[in-house]
Amino acid sequence: MSTYASNGSYSPSAALAARGWAHLPAEYAIPEQAPPLAEAREYSRKLAQSHYENFSVASWFLPQRLRQHFFNVYAYCRISDDLGDEVGDPQASLQLLDLWEAELDACYAGNPRHPVFVALAETVQLCAIPRQPFADLLTAFRQDQTVTRYRTFDDVIGYCRYSANPVGHLVLYLCGYRDAERQGLSDFTCSALQLANFWQDVSVDYQKGRIYLPLEDLEKFGVAEADIAQNRNTRAFCEMMRFEVERAREWFGRGLPLIKAVDRELAVDLDLFSRGGMEILNAIERQNFAVLGRRPVISKSRKLALVARAAWGKLR
Repeated sequence: MSTYASNGSYSPSAALAARGWAHLPAEYAIPEQAPPLAEAREYSRKLAQSHYENFSVASWFLPQRLRQHFFNVYAYCRISDDLGDEVGDPQASLQLLDLWEAELDACYAGNPRHPVFVALAETVQLCAIPRQPFADLLTAFRQDQTVTRYRTFDDVIGYCRYSANPVGHLVLYLCGYRDAERQGLSDFTCSALQLANFWQDVSVDYQKGRIYLPLEDLEKFGVAEADIAQNRNTRAFCEMMRFEVERAREWFGRGLPLIKAVDRELAVDLDLFSRGGMEILNAIERQNFAVLGRRPVISKSRKLALVARAAWGKLR
């Protein structure tokens, strides 16, 4: 990728972007010319089905008419997340996120170049999806470049408003639901899923320089940041994690009424994701909340049980 502006002069922002793209898969870069729609659809499909196994499982239960649209939205979310999380250079990430948002604007203006946005433009038009949920996700990924600690639980939930909740809104838009009541229920589920991932990945996030556990809770339970840094699963730390797990379960419970407020096709997927998130919390509890240096995972047998239950719900 060129580090020069269109007039031939050296461009610091272009150099910064080039440095960022170098840390990502080559196909993520924005091409000079837009691909044909069929090629763009295939790009999103391959990215969605190969990058994240849980999405591939969930896509089995999607109605055929929506499958490509889900691929397109997932591809946008996947690359957006990687621009913020996989570059390893906050300034380069911010530059790439700016370029990505410019492509989002081009998508809504009708002239995108990146295959994700070429495919997404069709989804946006057919499903009448507003720009804001896509932009909100970029707000979260920008925040990750500058904010690495959260003082209160409300601060963490404020982050979830941008990092997780827009995904739920996008899913509802894809399925034809646009009302605030369902979006509010979805927010509880999406925030709970984000919390479950945070509690599962305390050590992983710390290696990236981030702590999503509220600092007020570390103080309340007498946990030092050094305990996290040195993977010390002290009694105080485990008691704090017990508290956080129960709080996440409460948020899952608040969102469960959404499952009965949508049609069966979407309800099966919502049930699968909610139960998957709660199973993460169960995995944390099974290892006595000692998550530092020991990332809790869902066993293959539990995953199969969740999928079997979802399949049964689809067939009934």
